[in-house]
Amino acid sequence: MEATIGKVFDSVSTFFSGVASGSSDEFPLCDTDIISGCEKELAEAQKGQDEGFKKESIMRLSWALVHSKMPADIQRGIAMLEGSVVSDTSPMTLREKLYLLAIGYYRSSDFSRSRESIERCLEVEPEWRQAQTLKTAIEDRIVKGKPYDDGVIGVGIAVTAVGIVAGIAAALVRRG
Repeated sequence: MEATIGKVFDSVSTFFSGVASGSSDEFPLCDTDIISGCEKELAEAQKGQDEGFKKESIMRLSWALVHSKMPADIQRGIAMLEGSVVSDTSPMTLREKLYLLAIGYYRSSDFSRSRESIERCLEVEPEWRQAQTLKTAIEDRIVKGKPYDDGVIGVGIAVTAVGIVAGIAAALVRRG
């Protein structure tokens, strides 16, 4: 598990350093090892009684899937998020899920659905700069058909990446 966390940190570090990720977008990417680690964590969480830990594990796995290098993983992440958005009552969690859905759709080149998700996200939290920045990038892709703007999404995505990494580290510390 420590190796998986190391890879997450490397992914975030690569993102911050601006080293080319081999992808045409500015989102941090997750490889299959990170996704496997999140899947194992979720399997463990489902054995326990801590509902909060289960929800955190699902969110981490969803985040990893929509940031995957593999289109099939992105689609899995979208499906997980679509299924869970319907039943969510917490505005903060709903906002995060809608944002991740928008990223998944964006990375799948489904820009109209990405825009719908980000607009719903902004209904929950109108002043969220990260979502506003993603909305701008989505609209640029739709209206102008131009490639991803370098650095447009950067700060918002970085905040999400750091939050996920901190969540993984906290979960591991909790498990002892």
